[in-house]
Amino acid sequence: MPDLKKRLLFIDDEPNILHMLRRMLEQCGEAWEGEFCGSVDEGLECLRQAQFDTVVSDVRMPEKDGVALIEAMRADSRLSKIPIIVLTGEGDVTLKRRVLDLGATDLLNKPISRGDLFARLRSALRLKEYQEQLEHQIDMLDGLVRERTRQLEQSHREVVWRLAKAGEFRDDQTGNHVARVACCSSILAEGIGMDQEFITLLSLTSPLHDIGKIGISDAILLKEGMLTPEERRIIERHAAIGESILRQTPKSVALFPYMKLPVPPPDQGGIPSRLTEMASSIARYHHERWDGSGYPDGLAGASIPIEARIVALADVHDALLSKRPYKAAMCPEEALSIVRSEAGRHFDPEIIASFLAQYERLGEVYMRFKEEGAA
Repeated sequence: MPDLKKRLLFIDDEPNILHMLRRMLEQCGEAWEGEFCGSVDEGLECLRQAQFDTVVSDVRMPEKDGVALIEAMRADSRLSKIPIIVLTGEGDVTLKRRVLDLGATDLLNKPISRGDLFARLRSALRLKEYQEQLEHQIDMLDGLVRERTRQLEQSHREVVWRLAKAGEFRDDQTGNHVARVACCSSILAEGIGMDQEFITLLSLTSPLHDIGKIGISDAILLKEGMLTPEERRIIERHAAIGESILRQTPKSVALFPYMKLPVPPPDQGGIPSRLTEMASSIARYHHERWDGSGYPDGLAGASIPIEARIVALADVHDALLSKRPYKAAMCPEEALSIVRSEAGRHFDPEIIASFLAQYERLGEVYMRFKEEGAA
């Protein structure tokens, strides 16, 4: 059972006042328990040693006065929410305003009336109870919001992952390629000093780099052997197709009123918009090259978004190591040699440096998610 008694702290430098307050408390008939201190320092020490529900303090005391007490309590996060009732004289109008401005909860004039004291104490105690109830409700709501946010983020991850696997399913039914690209992209981003928010978003969006392949014919996508120039131009369209899938506002939104569904709010820059912005950027630009010879826009150098530069390296390295309908898998040494030779041509030299520094970790990713039957 919780202790239902309310603990009150009384501070006054006059012993006879403290004695009078003690007697009043004994006669009040409430479940109140009092502690009595003769100075501000003694009172602050009591407050730090035990929990109190309300403080009643004289304002005019030698050395540290009631003003110093209020300032000290309001500056201490452990004590700042305890109600403070200040004992003042009838004529102390300026002082009353000052202590209220500093955070006093209530004022009580001297000489002290028993009825007034009990009324002010009950009011202060109710205020503290309301504050505690409100804080408890806020904590509960914060917990619900955090949990709901976690659930929404998890649902985003699941939808994105399934969409990425759908895009790869025709030529990579295991989905391991997109898993490896996601892991390796995160490692490369960490190696060049990107912040955790960027790395987390990159790990979520990088698997969608080839989602545009769902718009390419199987006859071309799964063709064994070399592609013709026309077939190459067709397959290169997957970058623009992927961006279109990820960036455009679905036309089905216009059907929501007809279907009596709530229309989604306008973009507020939240998680979904950051996600689709990065995902569409990666889909369009991950085949651009550092020297400007890539597609679809022929961007060069730092004009290529950093997320696309990172995924480009992770994607190409994994493709070199993987068997495809049109090629056999390379050994790690051969793939490494090709990647290294493309620094400053295909790939950002800074990301190549991260690749070489993290090469062992990247190899561990490939072994963990390697295809069945792969060496």
